[in-house]
Amino acid sequence: MAQRAAPNSIAGKRIGPTGYGLMWLTRPWDITEYADATKVMKTALEQGANFWNGGMFYGPPNANSLQLGAYDRATNTPTGSTEEVRSAVEEAVRVLDGAKKIDIFQCARVDPKVPVETTIKALAELVAAGKIGNIGVSEVSGATLRRAHAVHPIAAVEIELSLFSTEPLANGIVHTCHELGVPIVAYSPLSRGWLTGQYRRYEDLPEAGAMRFIPRFQPDVFDQNLKLVEAIEALAKRKGTTVPQVAIAWVRRQGAIPIPGATKVDRVVENCAEVALTEEELREIQEILDTFPIQGQRYGGEHEALLNQ
Repeated sequence: MAQRAAPNSIAGKRIGPTGYGLMWLTRPWDITEYADATKVMKTALEQGANFWNGGMFYGPPNANSLQLGAYDRATNTPTGSTEEVRSAVEEAVRVLDGAKKIDIFQCARVDPKVPVETTIKALAELVAAGKIGNIGVSEVSGATLRRAHAVHPIAAVEIELSLFSTEPLANGIVHTCHELGVPIVAYSPLSRGWLTGQYRRYEDLPEAGAMRFIPRFQPDVFDQNLKLVEAIEALAKRKGTTVPQVAIAWVRRQGAIPIPGATKVDRVVENCAEVALTEEELREIQEILDTFPIQGQRYGGEHEALLNQ
């Protein structure tokens, strides 16, 4: 693994030779047939990507991965009370029906109405009861992680980290994770498709896709943000790799475990290819980041307020 690479296990669970995860096999805007999804998942295992992240909001109500977090789908808000957390765990256990235990249970966001200590205490009791194996947290600040970790050891912190979302490197959460020895799980390392190079114009975005509503994809900033993609493309071309491979390699160099989404076999193979970045290339990437700062918020509106809590 590269310098400051993520550990290849979480709470004793082997992740695989590359330390990759696989996320969003069925997304709300991508309806994937079960036969196709099975091929993708088998390919992921063959590539060593056996750390998977599931959520009930990764797909429609009747065809999604298991929810591993407390979240109110009706209002799109986190629910972290003792009762709601216990209910979510019990539902997850019921759905699994003994086929698989829950290695790590995490709430998708911090409930602003409930002290994080209350949520973690409830989850700690479920660990003691054998309902779940470990506890994770998502989109937390360094201060919140310390509070949570003081109640029960945290097995993983999931944050958005990519060449489009470098905020965790400056806001303290990455530093705190390294200090406490907590693995970092980086979701959306390809920034919802930005870093695949498939979007050249706003009109290229899927009409029913969530990207149409995300500030960083809007017409007034689209061309500016595309400049970063084009600069990374030039580096990748010289290197003989793809933009996603460079983007994922950069995330790994930050000490995180990337969990890129994939619905196609060839994308899984591409994402799992182990690519090394030289120190010179890392410096070039930093110059690109400094030259083309990303415009627009990650989510916008009320959802933005739930980040880094």
